[in-house]
Amino acid sequence: SDMPAYAEELFGPVFTIIKVNTKEEAIRVANDSHYGLGASIWTTDIEKAKILATQIESGMVFINNIVHSEARIPFGGVKLSGYGRELAEVGMKEFVNVKLVYVK
Repeated sequence: SDMPAYAEELFGPVFTIIKVNTKEEAIRVANDSHYGLGASIWTTDIEKAKILATQIESGMVFINNIVHSEARIPFGGVKLSGYGRELAEVGMKEFVNVKLVYVK
């Protein structure tokens, strides 16, 4: 946990592998960050991965795939990795102003 790759956001063809012994420890390590852009879970148990994905503090969780961006899915992070989303329908709504006209 002393190395910069443990605590900082990495961009580029780099990834960090941290060995853990339990799923609870994996969630603790994944969430032990000021950042939360994207995460990946690699497993053969998709149903368990879906449950774990809800516990990870990240704007995006990819199961059996790398974190990536494409126009049809929302992209964005949490914590110091930002807020809101870009791309896809939800991202389009980030850039519009909704006007309310109320008549009694």
